[in-house]
Formats: sequence, C-alpha cells, structure tokens
Amino acid sequence: MTGASTNTTLDVQTFINAQPLSRYQWRIVVLCFLIVFLDGLDTAAMGFIAPALTQDWGIDRASLGPVMSAALVGMVFGALGSGPLADRFGRKVVLVAAVSIFGLFSVISAYSGTVDQLVILRFLTGLGLGAAMPNATTLLSEYTPERLKSLLVTSMFCGFNLGMACGGFISAKLIPAFGWHSLLLLGGLLPMALAVVLLLWLPESARYLVVHNRGVARIRKALLPIGPSIVQQAREFSVPEQRTVKARNVFAVIFSKACGLGTVLLWLTYFMGLVIVYLLTSWLPTLMRDSGASMEQAAFIGALFQFGGVLSAVAVGWAMDRINPHWVIGTFYLLAGVFAYCVGQSLGHVTLLATLVLVAGMCINGAQSAMPSLAARFYPTQGRATGVSWMLGIGRFGAILGAWMGPLYWGWDGISSRC
Repeated sequence: MTGASTNTTLDVQTFINAQPLSRYQWRIVVLCFLIVFLDGLDTAAMGFIAPALTQDWGIDRASLGPVMSAALVGMVFGALGSGPLADRFGRKVVLVAAVSIFGLFSVISAYSGTVDQLVILRFLTGLGLGAAMPNATTLLSEYTPERLKSLLVTSMFCGFNLGMACGGFISAKLIPAFGWHSLLLLGGLLPMALAVVLLLWLPESARYLVVHNRGVARIRKALLPIGPSIVQQAREFSVPEQRTVKARNVFAVIFSKACGLGTVLLWLTYFMGLVIVYLLTSWLPTLMRDSGASMEQAAFIGALFQFGGVLSAVAVGWAMDRINPHWVIGTFYLLAGVFAYCVGQSLGHVTLLATLVLVAGMCINGAQSAMPSLAARFYPTQGRATGVSWMLGIGRFGAILGAWMGPLYWGWDGISSRC
C-alpha cells in the first residue's frame, strides 16, 4: 500500500505526496483561491473609494486615516484569534464564519453615513478578513504534496493581489457610474454567496482530523477522493512525526526550542513587508490625484501594483519548491526596496511611474505572497494555523503603520505650508 505500513496505518502526508493531484484537491485550491481573492478585493476597497468618499462627504484626506486603519486593526484581532480557534475546532468552521463576517459587514459599511460609523464597521469587517486568509493557507497546505506545496499555496495567495488589482479595475468603472457605495456592496455580497459554497463543498483538513482524533470514518471520507483504493485499506491514520512538538497548547508549539527563533523572524519580515504594501496600496491613488492624474489613471496604476504580485507569485512559488526558499524570498525583498524608492521619485511621470509600480509590485507582493507558504512549511500540524495566523496578525501592525504614514505626511506638509 503506497504511503502505508504493513499494519495498515496510513501516513497522511506520505500518502498525499505519492498521489497525482486529484480533482478533489484542485477544488480545494479553487475555493481557497476565491476566499483570498475576495479578501483582497475587500481589503483594498477603502484605498480605491477614498478620493470619491472625501469629495462626497466633504472631508479632508487625513480624516480617513482611522477608516483606513480600522479594518487593519480588526484584521490583527481576527488573525490572532482565529489561529488558536482553528487549531482547536477546525479550519473549515473558522473559514465559513470568517467569510460570512467580512461579507456581511462590508454590505452594512456601504450604508454608513459618518466617519465614526465607517470606522466601527470596517473594524468588524476586518475581523473576518483577518481570520480568512491564514486559515485558507493552512487548509490548502495540508492537502498539497510537498513537491507542489509552495507553488500551490503561493498561487492561491496571489489571489489576494489579484483581488486588490481587480478592485482597482472595477472601481475605475463602478464608482464614477454608481458611487463609492457600489464597491462595498459588491465586496460584501460575493463573500456571502461564497460562504454557502464553502459550507457545502469545502472539506475539513485531514491532518487536523488525525491530530485531534476525530474518528477514522471522518478521516477516511476526507481522503477517499484522493486515492480510494489505498484509503479503503487503511485502518488507522497518522501524520508525519518529523519536527512534531509535544505540548499542551499551540503557543508552546510556536515558541518551542525548535520554532521560537523562526517565529520571531517570520513576524519581523512580514511586518516590514506590509509597511510598504499598505503605504502604497492605501495612498498611491490619492497621491497620483494630487500630481494631476485623473481618477481613472490613479485607480489603474494603483491596480498595477497588485497585478505585479500576481505576475510574480507563481514564479516565486515554483522557485521555492526547487531552490532554497529563504534565498528566493530574500532576493525579492531586496529588489522591492530599490523599486519602492524609485516609485517615490517618479510621481508626475505617468508612464514611468506605471512601469515602476508594476515592477515594485512584482517584487514586494511576490515576496509577501510567499511568506504564508514558508510559514506553513515551518510549523507542525498541532500549531500550523496558529503559526501562520499569528505571523499574518503581527504583520498587520506593519499594515497599520503603512496606512497611517499617508495622513502623517500630509499633516506635516500642512503644518510646514502654513509656517
């Protein structure tokens, strides 16, 4: 029996590694991709509606700072709270709840009438956004063979960048015709429909079921579509014992001797990357408007930053499965710093700026898209959801800092201009 020992105990990961990728696994890839795609669409929404919102409400740009950061704060709490919940209660239940939450509150946000209302509603939206992405990453990684893990997880994660990019393209047409409310409505109704699909067709992680002794019948049902004849012969199931950390709680796992230093380095790297991503995502369209670009040009070039990540994410994942993944990610971060600086020197030159924004997006978003895959590889099953979600959650503090840098800059500029 492939992947099983003579006592008919089937090692889940060895079994998955030995099988060709099935339609069942491709379905999981597609569903997780859609989760992350809609996460990206909703996350970027405020950046794209900001110019129209300030004009409609008659407020200054600095007043939108709390609104920009509210969802990010919610995402921190959503990510930090969802990981331990998913490691205890399962990946699927947390994913369905998360997608439902950010869909519902995005719809309600479209009907807000004051900045204070929008801040509260975007915070609640962020709770769902923060919980969705890390658990989609965790679930997919636990159904993929080692030879394709980085490629598939990173490809899924580029759905976030594609969602943000599509938000720009859609907003360029939708907002002038129907107003800023329309983008929030679209970004809410689609996730609510997806939540129903997930409830019906997304399976629970087989590795989670094994670790938590959820019963042979449930484990067999989760694995049967991948290799029916092999799974039917198995009487027991196990997960790889390599790097397994025996601990009473998930935090003892991610801060164990084997994982502690890596946990800190993952947090720091993801934090610094999100500072750049959210500074450009949140305020580049508005800066371009100030430089004389039209609303359509600002939205289009802002979308190019995210689209660049889509172009590079698959290449980064492919390279990580074949080369030292740390060198791959490090090289992309180094190039990202260079091109981010060049973007800042090119405002007012639309063609050059568009090119540099695209390349900068390829570098920084490509590297960021690869980080969850790296984290999913690093942690054992017992603490994988917590490890991935806490990296994303702690990293969100970098996103908050990046989103606040715009209002801080304009505040200083306003002070200096009055002196």
